[in-house]
Amino acid sequence: MAEDPVIVVGGGLAGLMTVIKTAEAGLKVALFSVCPVKRSHSVCAQGGINASVNTKGEGDSPYIHFVETIRGGDFLADQPPVKGMCDSAPALVYLLDRMGVMFNRTPEGLLDFRRFGGTLYSRTAFAGATTGQQLVYALDEQVRRYEAEGLVEKYEFWEFVRLVLDDSGRCRGIVAQNLHDMSFRAFPGTAVVLATGGPGLIFGRTTNSMYNTGFAAAVAYTQGAWYANGEFIQVHPTAIPGEDKLRLISESARGEGGRIWVPRKKGDDRPPNEIPESERWYFLEEKYPKYGNLVPRDIAARELYHVTVNLGLGPDGGRSVYLDLTHKDPAELDVKLGGILEIYEKFMLEDPKRTPMKVAPAVHYSMGGLWVGYEKDPATGALKRGSPKNHATNIPGLYAVGECDFQYHGANRLGANSHSLLSCLYGGQETGPAVVSYVHGLKDSASDAPARLFEAALEEERKDYAAIAAMSGTVNPFALHRELGETMNACMTIVRENPKLKETLARIAGFRERWRKLDTCDRSGRSNQAATFARALRGMLTLAEVMTKCALLRDECRGAHYKPEFEIPPPKDVRPDNPEWKEYFSRYFENNRKFLKTAVAEHTPDGPRIFYREVDTSLLEPEPRDYIGHASAAWKYWKPRLE
Repeated sequence: MAEDPVIVVGGGLAGLMTVIKTAEAGLKVALFSVCPVKRSHSVCAQGGINASVNTKGEGDSPYIHFVETIRGGDFLADQPPVKGMCDSAPALVYLLDRMGVMFNRTPEGLLDFRRFGGTLYSRTAFAGATTGQQLVYALDEQVRRYEAEGLVEKYEFWEFVRLVLDDSGRCRGIVAQNLHDMSFRAFPGTAVVLATGGPGLIFGRTTNSMYNTGFAAAVAYTQGAWYANGEFIQVHPTAIPGEDKLRLISESARGEGGRIWVPRKKGDDRPPNEIPESERWYFLEEKYPKYGNLVPRDIAARELYHVTVNLGLGPDGGRSVYLDLTHKDPAELDVKLGGILEIYEKFMLEDPKRTPMKVAPAVHYSMGGLWVGYEKDPATGALKRGSPKNHATNIPGLYAVGECDFQYHGANRLGANSHSLLSCLYGGQETGPAVVSYVHGLKDSASDAPARLFEAALEEERKDYAAIAAMSGTVNPFALHRELGETMNACMTIVRENPKLKETLARIAGFRERWRKLDTCDRSGRSNQAATFARALRGMLTLAEVMTKCALLRDECRGAHYKPEFEIPPPKDVRPDNPEWKEYFSRYFENNRKFLKTAVAEHTPDGPRIFYREVDTSLLEPEPRDYIGHASAAWKYWKPRLE
């Protein structure tokens, strides 16, 4: 077999871990990234990485981690891969520690852990408030070792633009563009792994980096890869505004004791330090006494929306709330949260150690992504390690990992289970061996594919780019993108309504027509950002349609997908033996029968075709998701009676 490399597209944590696990098996790897690997979006992860090590003696365990992750995702995630992730997390954190990640430690020298949303346990290991950056640097050092050995070759500032598929539909390589001289080149590969992050820029200003357009996933989707659960978009409850983008204020601020509040009196515009304690409403602590400010992100975002939009209690009448750390020791804050506090002070010109921060919800993460499969042991139901089916898309030879896949989070992601951390690293640990198994099972190499496949793909991309670069219509691509972001933010985030979703689909269709009339302005033959952005915008419009259509068809409330019209409210009389609970649970089961399913989009010339696949709930029975406690108590009473 010719020594064609495995191609990994994306230099964040998911891509780097995939490279490490592939190279350590002796396979050559070509790593592609649109930016320097050490500037991948994974460096933006702040708060930490989850692992149930239980150093604080709270009774935590990987199984509890698994249960809380499944419940946090409203039971929409396939369970064997999630359990594999939670079981592997402690060893993964200790591996990172041995790689040199500077995790915070207790006075005894043990790894320190703090709480994050959706859990009652201190489970999140952290390196100050720059955990993602420390992990990227550590893994990049490991990859450099394989570079020195000749097993890894990096292609930084190269953008993936196309899969090369043979006549049977098997992936044989990619076409990529050099973002300096704008030249194209076809690269044969024994397998291709996409680790290209999320599609946040579809929503305009978000907490994502400016190159998180979802373009690579959109390309794979239009070439036949399935896209799953696109309707599930996470809105982080705490971010700060900016003219260019929104900047995350990590959940770790609340994990270290930060408190969210608003003035009790509407129109109270006094500076926050002048509002006495008795006139502050700590609404999350009041409604969710067990979890307080650390309820899951989807619930927190909806509560912030209710308090600021429906009740109008936000400072200055806006959508912001206060996140207060002023009661904490400033020296401790510097050690544990210094990175994010510096960001706030730099952009808001206020010291958050002395003045409560003003924060607001912002689009942060996509639970959906390219559909990937897995194989489990038929006897135990556990994930079968090293199977070539793990993280494989429906296109043979194409894999996806990290935020660009849909695998681990269901309808909502718990903080520190990923972004750039746990699911990305664990996913890389699974994808590498899966690719190795796939490659070892091949009877030929990518170089054995007809040369015409690569020549045709290369010529098509050259023509497409030339046409985009020459566009001289009347529509500014950046203005069109701003309209797309405003539309998606208005209708596809915290609260969704079917009439508005239908309007959004119609607007997206109009945007697609207007895209054909772009003026890309820049005719330069080097570093032409206008043309590449216009091309990415076409991909954003494609995925925006998938997301919105999936949301329109899902008539329920589940995790980050919330349609008030279809909410199933619990009884007002919360006594467990109240017979109204029986009707509540009956409606819950009926809703699950319809919608406890993965939505999968398949590209067609007439738009996305949506179909549904059953969710693997073989390890944990679904039950109502509850962070107050009333439904859980009633469930214990009624479950044996309903059976």
